[in-house]
Amino acid sequence: MASSSSPSAPVDMDTGKYIALLIGDLIPLYVVLVGLTWILHDYFVTLEDEPQAPPPKIHYIWPQRLSFSKVMFFWVRLFHGIRESRMRTTTPSIMLLLFDVIQIHVFAIPGITNKNLCVAMDTIIRVVGAVLLWSVELIMQLRIYALYGCSKRIATLNLLLFVASIAAFLWILIHNHAHRASVIAGVLPLGIPAASVHSGIEWAQWVPAAIYEVILFGFALYKTLESTIVSVRYGYGQDRRLSIYGLLLRDNVFYFFGVAGLLVFNNLMVLRSPFHAAVGILTSRMMINLRKATSHEPPGLTSASAFGSAGTLGIQNSARHEFEEHRWTKEEEDGLGSESVESIEFAPREGSPEKLVVMA
Repeated sequence: MASSSSPSAPVDMDTGKYIALLIGDLIPLYVVLVGLTWILHDYFVTLEDEPQAPPPKIHYIWPQRLSFSKVMFFWVRLFHGIRESRMRTTTPSIMLLLFDVIQIHVFAIPGITNKNLCVAMDTIIRVVGAVLLWSVELIMQLRIYALYGCSKRIATLNLLLFVASIAAFLWILIHNHAHRASVIAGVLPLGIPAASVHSGIEWAQWVPAAIYEVILFGFALYKTLESTIVSVRYGYGQDRRLSIYGLLLRDNVFYFFGVAGLLVFNNLMVLRSPFHAAVGILTSRMMINLRKATSHEPPGLTSASAFGSAGTLGIQNSARHEFEEHRWTKEEEDGLGSESVESIEFAPREGSPEKLVVMA
């Protein structure tokens, strides 16, 4: 982005090139409004998905010992603003879109910006967007971990790849930041809102994240194919209900496909705000779907094995914010026998994976 000082084109630049640059710089002014409108629309649409049961689940979280799941719960609430009640669409996604709108339109005012401010803001925007993506990727790692029966090997591999993608992102960010000032120096006198001028390897900024998303997508796709084969082989497809296991697979594949596609646009440096909006919308939709599915399952139902795809459903107490509150009656508790409410095991069906733990 560049400062605005004079509306006239410089004499040493071809008029056609200047016009093309000006038109390209006007695109973010409109695209950012599209992203904000989209996420606000999704927020009001999802209001009807609010549960009718209501007390907050603070008694499920605060009394628990400090754990990774508890930390992630509060991180998600504070950063993404995913609440049990009204804030279905991620709050910081809305705030991030508002920030985009204000920033890009304020920077379009002549005399507001300077070289140092443009360089700093360019880096800040990328870091904030990356933190949003990394937070969601942690949640997606837990979902992959659950789909693979809590495999420590899968979790370790995904964590190492995740750290590598962050390191690569930061290296590219530092490199681009160091060269950004010299790149936009010749554009500052043009008097256009936010010059669409990019440094040498700026196109690669989101490549590490895109590669990591593709890897996670591959894990989810493999389990989807495996589950489909098992369903066809043992005739589970006759049951039209969507199991929790199937819901995790479907939403994971849909999320990875959508975000990976938008990361391609980010690598092409075409769009920004639609990516921020999509990450918030897709993540909140996945959580809404999971909570809606579990809220309608009566106790004792093998919801995870509705298609015979999972033998054990373990609901971790520290992740209870993902599910609707259920008041257990005395009869239901007696029916559980020696089993606890936090961990309900079901007999596995032939050809089914041994275990499924819904973490988030």
